[in-house]
Amino acid sequence: MNNLMQLHDFDPDVFQAIIHETERQNDKLELIASENFVSLQVLQAMGQIMTNKYAEGYPAKRYYGGCEYVDVVENLARERAKQLFKADYANVQPHSGSQANMAAYFSYINYGDTVMGMNLSHGGHLTHGSPANFSGRFFKMVHYGVDQTGYIDMNQVEEIALRERPKLIITGASAYSREIDYKTFRQIADKINARLMSDIAHPAGLIAAGLIKSPIEHCHIVTTTTHKTLRGPRGGMILIGKDGENDMGITAAKGRLKKFSEIVDSNVFPGFQGGPLMHVIAAKAVAFKEALQPDFIEYQRQVIKNAQALAGALQQRGYHIVSGGTDTHVMLIDLRNHGLTGKASEKALEEAGITVNKNMVPFDDQTPAITSGIRVGTPAMTTRGMKEAEMRLIAELIDKVLLNINDENIRINVKKQVKELCDRFPLYRV
Repeated sequence: MNNLMQLHDFDPDVFQAIIHETERQNDKLELIASENFVSLQVLQAMGQIMTNKYAEGYPAKRYYGGCEYVDVVENLARERAKQLFKADYANVQPHSGSQANMAAYFSYINYGDTVMGMNLSHGGHLTHGSPANFSGRFFKMVHYGVDQTGYIDMNQVEEIALRERPKLIITGASAYSREIDYKTFRQIADKINARLMSDIAHPAGLIAAGLIKSPIEHCHIVTTTTHKTLRGPRGGMILIGKDGENDMGITAAKGRLKKFSEIVDSNVFPGFQGGPLMHVIAAKAVAFKEALQPDFIEYQRQVIKNAQALAGALQQRGYHIVSGGTDTHVMLIDLRNHGLTGKASEKALEEAGITVNKNMVPFDDQTPAITSGIRVGTPAMTTRGMKEAEMRLIAELIDKVLLNINDENIRINVKKQVKELCDRFPLYRV
């Protein structure tokens, strides 16, 4: 089923692209905070014949026949996710974090309602209210952000909430390096009778390992991706800490109050998706089993150690880390004190074999296409087995490139050093 030589013979162009991508992942330092490397068993679970099976609906309640075996893998994924996050309910069908967010939003609110989320340039996500995204087009979005210290300003959060009275408050971010105070967010939400949602797409693995605070007990609903720190296949998921009858005034056909999980399920399917991707759900089940093993906690502990080592080494070299450090896997580097843009820095580092992404920073004076910062994360390099010593070397290589951003010879030399480092921590066989 996974014989790439068959692909080589039939479609050499696609085959070569896969080989080149394998070489790229093997030979470069992957520091994009939202990326990671899945295990061979996750790859095997994803590249198999369950991709052939339509399974609209949910286990034991499908609209198609022949679902008895895909029901097995979906139930395994759901039960493992619930165990992992100590939740009453899990829906593993969303194809992405964005679709999980959409289903979660419409489980509580309607088109045009007011929603409060984190400002994208302060570390938020597109689906938390960007005008270019469905969230900014479907809802009236108001935003909170960070103060000059780089931490979320909880006084501002409360002030905006009391003034704007959103029906839904979103916590979570894509480029915020500190733990989030879910308890205080819930207290603010309760003051205005708002629902509280957390998008933990980035720190989900750290939360599952019990190394940073969990939103499960404080938030009405939690969404996540299944990749990033969770180290599974690309996809989404929705969790509810305590399921029960809804208080939204929605009744089922028989007159009973629906469980809130039933409302969420109906918003995923048939609300915003058709048939789930059963091969991906099988891979999610495998990844969740991996995350339930004791060594997953040690992995996540090393992710944080590596992030803190990398942030500290960069600070020693004069780089401004937003908020002064990190509690998690990610850091946001404001390059304005070096006179650099995120776009130019990303390009130069890529040419030197170091992959990062340009990113807006708080109070940025550049456009989103240029930015004043870069985002850096440690999940992928930790998966390869790198530790603090390697992080300090990576900081040195980053600094060498950025201090000599127009020097091609420096980039060529660093690229060789990157290849030597990667060869010490092999990844996938070509």
